[in-house]
Amino acid sequence: MFRFRSALAASVALISTAFIVVAGASAPAGASAAGDLPQDLTALLANPALKGAEVALVVRDADTGTALFDSGGGQQLLPASNEKLLTSAAALDILGPDYRFTTSAATLNGDLYLKGTGDPTMLGPDYDALAAQVAASGVRLVRGDLVADDTWFDSTRLGTGWSWDDEPYYYSGQISALTMSPDTDYDAGSVIVTITPGKVGEAPKLTVTPDNGTLKIVNTATTGAAGSDTSVNVDRDHGVNTIRVSGTIAADADPDEEWVTVWDPTAYVARLFRNALARHGVHVLGRTEFRATPAGAKTVASHQSMPLSQLLTPFLKLSNNMHAEILTKAIGRAKSGQGSWDAGIAGIKADLPSLGVDPKALRMNDGSGLSRMDSLTADELCDLLTAARAKPWFNVWYQALPIAGNPDRMVGGTLRNRMRNTAAANNLHGKTGSLTGVSSLSGYVTAANGQHLVFSMLSNNYLGGAPTSIQDAVGVRLAENGGTITHLIPATPARTGNPDADLECSWTHSC
Repeated sequence: MFRFRSALAASVALISTAFIVVAGASAPAGASAAGDLPQDLTALLANPALKGAEVALVVRDADTGTALFDSGGGQQLLPASNEKLLTSAAALDILGPDYRFTTSAATLNGDLYLKGTGDPTMLGPDYDALAAQVAASGVRLVRGDLVADDTWFDSTRLGTGWSWDDEPYYYSGQISALTMSPDTDYDAGSVIVTITPGKVGEAPKLTVTPDNGTLKIVNTATTGAAGSDTSVNVDRDHGVNTIRVSGTIAADADPDEEWVTVWDPTAYVARLFRNALARHGVHVLGRTEFRATPAGAKTVASHQSMPLSQLLTPFLKLSNNMHAEILTKAIGRAKSGQGSWDAGIAGIKADLPSLGVDPKALRMNDGSGLSRMDSLTADELCDLLTAARAKPWFNVWYQALPIAGNPDRMVGGTLRNRMRNTAAANNLHGKTGSLTGVSSLSGYVTAANGQHLVFSMLSNNYLGGAPTSIQDAVGVRLAENGGTITHLIPATPARTGNPDADLECSWTHSC
């Protein structure tokens, strides 16, 4: 995705210059050389990068609930992906750690029904294996129709307050009860377009994963000379499955992979499954239809997902928006029999008091925080983080959060390149979040004196690059509390004028 390449470069620059370590230096202006926590945090919030922005920072003792620092904690702000803390915790409460999605095939009166319940982990090979089960059951000829049943969820595919121009990109996929993912990051509703250099001056070669033969690809890209710049753009036309590939790729460049959403995942899956049936010798005479599976249909094949306790790892480590929305609709289905955003959000809000959060003190329009209409407070996030520690599923949830400075992608997640070689590394467990002009980090850290802390920092309406270096400085300062204070002065994010410089690695698929 061409428009994200500059964002990735900006993210790398911010990571590499997150802190300026001043050996033997005195504390930043306004801070106490003795390491007074409130004064140090106040000094960090005075960074010029936050001038004119709305910022909240709350720090509490996790064991006693005592507030150690509170600046703007009651202010309603956009949380971005910190909203996933609420959704994931409620999902564990309501659905349970052992919850699994089921995808099944059933027959009745000559028709073959493919029924989904929202499994985001279904890959192309999984649909192939399901088709093999159908064939092994003795079904070789379907005289009727192949019926795709996605009625477990409603037909609303995109969330309230989502940006229209995000639709082609994998972090804004359509939500369907029948969906597929291209790889084990499980970006549901997307395919991977791989661009491989051809001969100089000729079009590059393109492949699609998973491919069902229905995507129309318009390839106007060219192969440039060896050593030349690579700049490839992959987009999808609104309302159709026409993908346009443009730009150039150097002849000696590695293949470029770009993730793009499909229009109508249900129809895409139905064609994928029909092709798989044919490969396994199951011939379907009829058309592809879309309706509910009737009572009395005989199940001939089924596939279960990993349990929610395992799905939490790619969900939270990589900040997967689609997992949040699928779980929201699954909660609605479990609580009221309606797989919709309205029902799911109502289910989450009904559970929030058990998580220490007042549902009347926030606005929630989706499960991921992608909506620009969401709002909550740093106080509420700290309430949630504190209450969650008493839940039987807490350790699973805690370990699924990104861990600062751990380079392992499925351990460090969106924090793996942040706070490395500091007291926060392999210590701070937190949830990141970002939209243009929005950056958030909330989570847990153990201080040098053994004190267990919860914290939440929400920043809205700043200019220039995201203030992640300031968040990191806060995290390191909390980790050092009660011990030796190394005064790490955060570098001021550059005011680049590039709105994409706000975006974290989960947006650029670079985590």
